[in-house]
Amino acid sequence: MGQAFRDLQVWHRSMELAAAVYGLSKAFPREELYGLTSQLRRAAVSIPSNIAEGTGRNNVGEFKQFPGVARGSNYKLKLNWNWSRLCNLRIRNRSTRCSAYPRRSGK
Repeated sequence: MGQAFRDLQVWHRSMELAAAVYGLSKAFPREELYGLTSQLRRAAVSIPSNIAEGTGRNNVGEFKQFPGVARGSNYKLKLNWNWSRLCNLRIRNRSTRCSAYPRRSGK
């Protein structure tokens, strides 16, 4: 399986998502650096990381668990993104673009 993750569209989309989350979360208050900002960033990076790790496994059986973990991280990201909205942490004119990524990456 090796480097096959680079050929997957979902991996590319999830990398774009992680980059967008990092960029948008820079505008969050400093007191959230170790709270919600960290949670969002870790969940976002976990998605492409698990896709890549799964493709590096020795057999299909080992691979199968990693897309599920990536999907779980996608749900965690959605929850934390919605939480940031409830806490009024998102920048209105920049957050709309990022809101569509978890839906597209989760398919």
